[in-house]
Amino acid sequence: MSAKLPEADHPTLCARVDEVSKLFGSFAALRQVSVELEAGRCYVVLGENGAGKSTLLRVLAGLLRPSFGTVRVFGSFEPQEARARIGYMSHAPMLYDELTARENLRYFAGLYPGHACLSPSDALRQVGLDPELDRTLGQYSQGMRQRTSLARVLLPVPELLLLDEPFSNMDIESARQMVALLAGFRHGSRTIVLTTHQRELAAPIADCVLTLRAGRVASFEPGGPSL
Repeated sequence: MSAKLPEADHPTLCARVDEVSKLFGSFAALRQVSVELEAGRCYVVLGENGAGKSTLLRVLAGLLRPSFGTVRVFGSFEPQEARARIGYMSHAPMLYDELTARENLRYFAGLYPGHACLSPSDALRQVGLDPELDRTLGQYSQGMRQRTSLARVLLPVPELLLLDEPFSNMDIESARQMVALLAGFRHGSRTIVLTTHQRELAAPIADCVLTLRAGRVASFEPGGPSL
C-alpha cells in the first residue's frame, strides 16, 4: 500500500518517497514505502517498535540512504542539499548536560555558517523557555529538555520538522504543552512529521496519520480529534 495523495489533487509537495526500502544486512526496516508529504501539514507516523518509523524520518532527513527507491525533498533527490531547510529532532536529546540551554544553542547555531539562524534567546522563547535561566541542562526536567531540543531544531528556521517521539518520557501536562507548541508551528508552509506511541496526544494536530507495520505502509488516512 502506498501513501499518496489523489492524482486530481496536486498540492505543493514538501517531500516524496517512492518505493523506498532500507536494508540493514538481511533485515528490511522499510519495505517499498511510498508517501507524499504536502507542505504545511502535520503527519503523525504510528507503529510498534521496529515498524520503521525512525528509519523513515532518518531517510527523509538525509541521514540514511535508501537501499532501493528514491527520496525527493524540496525537489532535490539529495536531502543533504536541503539540510538547512530540515529540522531533525532524534529520540536522543543531542544536548550537553554541563551547559545551559542558551550555551547549547549558541554552539549548535555555529554549525550553520553563512545561514541566518534565530538567536538562541529567540529560539528558547519560541518554545516557552526563559533564555536567562542560569541552570545547566543536567538540572532540567524532561519536559524542559525536550523543549530545548525543539529549540535547537528551530534555530535554522526549518521548513520541514522531523520529530522522533517528541513526547517521550514526558508527563502528560508537559506533553500537552508540547502539542500546543507544535500546533502553533504547523501554520503556513511549514511541514511537521512526527512519530509517537501516544496517538491520543497527537490527535489535535494530525492532518494525516500514517501507520507502518513491519516496514510497510499499513494505512494512510485523515487525522483529527478522533484518530
